[in-house]
Amino acid sequence: MKKFFKSSYLVLIILFLYAPILVTAVYSFNSAKSRGVWEGFTFDWYKELLERDDIIEALSVTIVCALIAALVATIIGSMAAYGIGSKQKKGNSFILSLAYIPMLNADIVTGISLMLLFTIAGLELSFMTMVLSHITFCIPYVILSVLPKVRQLDWSLYDAARDLGCTPTRSFWKVIFPELLPGILTGFLLALTMSLDDFIISNFTTGSGANNLSTLIYTAKMGLKPEFRALSTVIFGIIFIILIIVNVVALKKQKNNKRGNEI
Repeated sequence: MKKFFKSSYLVLIILFLYAPILVTAVYSFNSAKSRGVWEGFTFDWYKELLERDDIIEALSVTIVCALIAALVATIIGSMAAYGIGSKQKKGNSFILSLAYIPMLNADIVTGISLMLLFTIAGLELSFMTMVLSHITFCIPYVILSVLPKVRQLDWSLYDAARDLGCTPTRSFWKVIFPELLPGILTGFLLALTMSLDDFIISNFTTGSGANNLSTLIYTAKMGLKPEFRALSTVIFGIIFIILIIVNVVALKKQKNNKRGNEI
C-alpha cells in the first residue's frame, strides 16, 4: 500500500509538471486557431512556422547568444573557480560571495542595473549588450559547477607529473584538466540552458531588431499565434530526444564498466 501511494504521488507530480506541455503539443496540431475548440488534425502551423521569418530570426539570435554567452562564461567561470579553489586564502570566501551575487539577485534588479550601466557607458542597447548581460549572469553557474571539482583535486598527481619532467602547462592539461572536465561541461550546459531560458534580463538589455524568442513571444502575447505552440512542441521534442540519447549512452557506458569489472 505504501509503495502504491509513493508511485501515485510520483505520477501526480509528473502530470502536474508535464500536463501543460502535453496540452500545448496536442493543440499545436489543431486546425483551429482557438485553444478551446478542436476542429481537426493538421500540420499547417508547422508549415507556417517555417515561413515566419521573425520567428526563425529570433531563434537564431537566441541560439547564437546562448552559445557565445555559455562559451565565454565557461572560460571565465572555470578560470575563476580554479583560482578560488586551488589556493586557500582568507579573501576567497568574500570573492566567492561576490561572484554569486548575479545568481542570487533578483533578475529584474540585475536587468535594470545592467541597462543603466550600458547607458552610462554610452553603449547602445543591441545584440552585443544582451550577450554581455548573459555572460554576466551565467558565470556564477559555471563557478558553482566547477568549484567542487577543483576542491576534489588530488594535487599529489600534479606534483608527480612535475617530478617526472612535465612542464606546468603540460601537467595542467594532462592531469588537472581531465579531472575538471565533467564540471566544466556541466557548467557549460547549465549556462546554455539559463541563457536560452532568460527573458527579464534580455528584455532590459536588448535593443530593437535583436529579439530573442522570449522577447518576441512577449511582444506577441496579446495575439499569440498557433505557430508558437508548434515552436514550443519542436523545442520540447528536441530536448526530450537529446535527454534520451544521453541517458542511453550513460547506461551503455555503465554496463560496459560493470562487465569490465566482472572480467
